[in-house]
Amino acid sequence: MRLDRLLANMGYGTRTEVKKLCRERRIAVNGTIVTKSDAKVDEEHDTITLDGVPVLYEKYSYFMLNKPAGYISATEGNQPTVMDLIPEGIKGLFPCGRLDKDTTGLLLITNDGDLAHALLAPKNNVEKEYLVGTEKPVTEADVKRLAEGITIDGGVRCKPAECIVENEKTCRLILREGKFHEVKRMLEALDNRVVTLKRVRMKQLVLDETLAEGDYRPLTEEETALLKESE
Repeated sequence: MRLDRLLANMGYGTRTEVKKLCRERRIAVNGTIVTKSDAKVDEEHDTITLDGVPVLYEKYSYFMLNKPAGYISATEGNQPTVMDLIPEGIKGLFPCGRLDKDTTGLLLITNDGDLAHALLAPKNNVEKEYLVGTEKPVTEADVKRLAEGITIDGGVRCKPAECIVENEKTCRLILREGKFHEVKRMLEALDNRVVTLKRVRMKQLVLDETLAEGDYRPLTEEETALLKESE
């Protein structure tokens, strides 16, 4: 891989900026100063340093974001996007799946398209867990209807969902699909309404509650492995 491409992909600047770093003799490969930004490097085996500090190459990046309300789950748009909250400069990052603009909580940000496809493909039935604040109490009859697979507007049949009532107007809803506005439409089918909605889990990845809304952090190796683990 070209040196400028590798460093640009990892967020060390544009190719033009990397070229400037090379001219300033700030980059070394295997201990030798490199002045040409188009130099070929072996990202798996070469030791690359910037100002003497090793550059650790990672093919893919994974971040956990605690999404706040008011941001759309997109890479660009005429409204604030979740990517505005991730100033990493790493090439190709995107939100894995979508949370509505007013929905908060766990959102995976990555540049690993294969993992994103595996997590979002309907056939894989990946669990998503939501903490739902409701306008009216969720009844035992409601829990039963959700477990059987409720029919929402337009005659669309949802897969069975597990509902755990936390208190009078709060429940946890565990889904294995991702229809458009599904949680809100499920509650409407129960003659109820979603007041607040927060995703707290995707597969085995659980939202880090120490993250304030709008904050993010890299996934640990263990968390990444859990996401990649086959069911």
